[in-house]
Amino acid sequence: MAATYQSSCPLNCWDTCGFTVTVENGKVVKVEGDKSHPITQGKICSRGRMLETRTNSTERLLYPLKKVNGQFVRISWEQALDEIAEKMEEIKEKYGTTAILHSHDYANNGLLKNLDQRFFNCFGGVTELTGSLCWGAGIEAQTWDFGSSYSHAPEDIYNSQNVVIWGRNVARTNMHLFQHLQAVKKQGTKLVVIDPIFNQTAKIADMYVSIKPGMDGFLAIGIMKELLRLGLEDQTFIKNYTVGFEDLLALIEQITLDEIIEMTEVRREVFTELAYIYGNRPTMTYLGLGMQRYANGGNTIRLIDALVAISGNIGIPGGGANFGNLQVGQSFNIKALTLPERKTASRTFTMMKQAEGILQAKNPAIKMIIVTCGNPLTQVPNTNLVKKAFQSVETVVVFEQFMTDTAELADYVLPTTTVFEEEDIYYSSMYHAYVNYGPAIVDPPGEAKSDLWIWTELAKRLGFGDDFSYSREEFLKMGLSHLEKHGITLKKLKQEKHMLLPVKSVPWDDYQFKTPSGKYEFTSLLARQKGFDGKLKMMYPAEIGNPKLENKYPYTLLTIHPLRSNHSQHYHLLESMQSVKIEVSEDIAIEKGLKDGDLVKIFNDRGELTGNIKVMKKAHPKTINIDEGQWQKFGGSVNTLTSDLESDNGAGSTLYDCLVNLEKI
Repeated sequence: MAATYQSSCPLNCWDTCGFTVTVENGKVVKVEGDKSHPITQGKICSRGRMLETRTNSTERLLYPLKKVNGQFVRISWEQALDEIAEKMEEIKEKYGTTAILHSHDYANNGLLKNLDQRFFNCFGGVTELTGSLCWGAGIEAQTWDFGSSYSHAPEDIYNSQNVVIWGRNVARTNMHLFQHLQAVKKQGTKLVVIDPIFNQTAKIADMYVSIKPGMDGFLAIGIMKELLRLGLEDQTFIKNYTVGFEDLLALIEQITLDEIIEMTEVRREVFTELAYIYGNRPTMTYLGLGMQRYANGGNTIRLIDALVAISGNIGIPGGGANFGNLQVGQSFNIKALTLPERKTASRTFTMMKQAEGILQAKNPAIKMIIVTCGNPLTQVPNTNLVKKAFQSVETVVVFEQFMTDTAELADYVLPTTTVFEEEDIYYSSMYHAYVNYGPAIVDPPGEAKSDLWIWTELAKRLGFGDDFSYSREEFLKMGLSHLEKHGITLKKLKQEKHMLLPVKSVPWDDYQFKTPSGKYEFTSLLARQKGFDGKLKMMYPAEIGNPKLENKYPYTLLTIHPLRSNHSQHYHLLESMQSVKIEVSEDIAIEKGLKDGDLVKIFNDRGELTGNIKVMKKAHPKTINIDEGQWQKFGGSVNTLTSDLESDNGAGSTLYDCLVNLEKI
């Protein structure tokens, strides 16, 4: 007998879709969109649909594994937990708790995923990762400018005169925004796409701007120069609600429009047209993640923020500089879940530099790595260095559902549940403000256990079991406790399946910013408090534009998100994805005599990959793309080629700041 349940997608993307899941004979047989969900309205992407295949895969890890003489052997949960807890206690006594590194990422959502922090805080505090490979530089940048990173509600797009999609292929990564773009275009809203690649979103645009990768900040400066020349700035907003405008003016005057045209490879008339578009407010800007993945990435986002600000598109319906939407996550009582006050020791590495941190750590050295919610051997830049670092550590423990590249290197692999096998609450950190309820609807296969069960059992063995002596329902209520005054309770959420969180649909409409000054800050006081000078700068990528390096490696490598996999999660489930595809701009194909299907080697000083050519139409000259996430056994991760440098503000990666060369094989 089949039964259908309402659930949620756990994948950490903009949309966080509502699901209807059909279960028959204790097995998930179909995942479809929930037509009652106010945002996703029954439409889901292939990544979400793949969760049925992922849950039912015969490749699932079913039992705890231990590596013995280089081979994995099955062990009991009792043995695995006893041995891991014993090693943790020994490390704590001999070296201190920070000799353990918690390596993680954010590819899977869920309110109770925060309980990993509770565990490590109650243990005493371990070495933790800061920043983000994905969006860290941009979040930090907007925190400097606004005090936090907030976005407008999805429906506010219908108040816009113009919509600028800057470095974001919403057709691939934000499909429900794509539907809105199609709708507002029909009502007469002008749609602009700025991107090095002529993507699916660009195909529906009224105006497409092709830009040299890494030069988006200079494009913003050029538009601001034209905006000011034409007198289109919002003087009232600038005078009453901002600080540091004089510093911005001084910066803009340091460079000519001709110099900007040469750097961005954008035609002069485009700057003027974009200035008029921003001056014809309300103009809504959606910022993508790629352009903040450069050494100048934070500064780039800040310059685009500044453009949105001086044009008067902050705090008005139909406007905004939409990047993250942290007000959603801030609605929950995360402190109650994580108990930060229990931490007595702390050390941090940035997520980007974790390999270097592991290899160089002293007093104490890293003796154990515990990996959750991530696959660093595929996703962290400079793969060869990451592999060397992980191999250098005595004990590596990986929570996983499949034998990933990272799990292959582990000493212990602990099998975990999928979204349909555990109860949790899911929400979007980047787009809409609906919270979704996800019930446990099938039993996990074999002996797979939830992260919470594993933390609870380890906590018992390590002497702080009382801190985990709560049911899953009690933890969920704990996380929702701040929302009870707004009528959002676990009981009601279970009944309604999705509820709108009490967040602003038009952020900053009162012009009360969360910055130290309470105003929009062109020159950031928070940045100064952190040791930066806080001023906007004329800042360049680390590799792109470097003449000596470009002579050796003349092509820019981008590493965009795959269409059918959330990072590395689905590659092993789709035979069509199990080879390296190297997409090149037409000029490279002509220069190298390449056609679709040709086998080539792509390389730089960090490593090399081989793959088959696909020629891109209308991509910016000298541009290459390889989708990120590929497994080693299917050709290897593109991060073999990428740099582990940190962004200018220290909070993000430089994954797109990468030069390579190419040879036909």
